[in-house]
Amino acid sequence: MTPNTWIATADQLPQDDQRVLAFIPGNRVFLPGKDLAFEVREVIVLRFCEDYFADNPEKRAKHGRHFWSGEGNSNHYFADVTHWMPVPEGPAS
Repeated sequence: MTPNTWIATADQLPQDDQRVLAFIPGNRVFLPGKDLAFEVREVIVLRFCEDYFADNPEKRAKHGRHFWSGEGNSNHYFADVTHWMPVPEGPAS
């Protein structure tokens, strides 16, 4: 895999509990203190949760087995994310 290459979730999934950059087309983030004001942020950091709904047949049927855990209230159901890539390493000191 080359750096800065987006991976389709249909082709490959991250490792369980891996933090990744996730691409969510049209993702709206509501702005605090602004009545229903939002901005579109299609790339966010999420943690992949493999088999998150494995023991919950109702949620698994509705949302799939896996889940994306976000920071704050930015959790997403599996189908929301179309592509992902590993979080790049920071600059060398």
